[in-house]
Amino acid sequence: MTKPTRILFVCLGNICRSPTAHGVFEHLLSQDNGGMRVDVDSAGTGDWHVGKAPDPRTRAAAARRGYSLEHLRARTVEDEDFGRFDYILAMDDANLRELRRRCPTDFRGHLGLFLEFAANSRVREVPDPYYTSGEQGFDEVLDLVEAASAGLLRHLRSGGCRD
Repeated sequence: MTKPTRILFVCLGNICRSPTAHGVFEHLLSQDNGGMRVDVDSAGTGDWHVGKAPDPRTRAAAARRGYSLEHLRARTVEDEDFGRFDYILAMDDANLRELRRRCPTDFRGHLGLFLEFAANSRVREVPDPYYTSGEQGFDEVLDLVEAASAGLLRHLRSGGCRD
């Protein structure tokens, strides 16, 4: 049996963007994984929300589109994650810098921005909706995450590379 491809989505607190990516990508895989074995997780570079469910606004926005994030709980990136995951995908440049700072020299996976996989994206980063007051910021995150998730799935189906 082949080893599953393991993907870790990372944002700052693991209550908005990375759990959204986690839930959306899991949903896509549940619809049709193309026979691939893929494990998905999410984490934050900060520890303020460890053990908490995703932000209520994040859960509500996801639920409006048919995604459930209820089973997710925030955790922080651990040093061992660099040995466990084939893809570690940051939501923005600040978190990518932090991941690169912590990344061991022998990491052989793909460390980059999640939106690298979004076809024709005009933006590099998934913006943090935490300090926004309306639904629009959370819907924008979902739009970007859905596009990048579809692209990542295409990448994996085409044999994707792990470097």
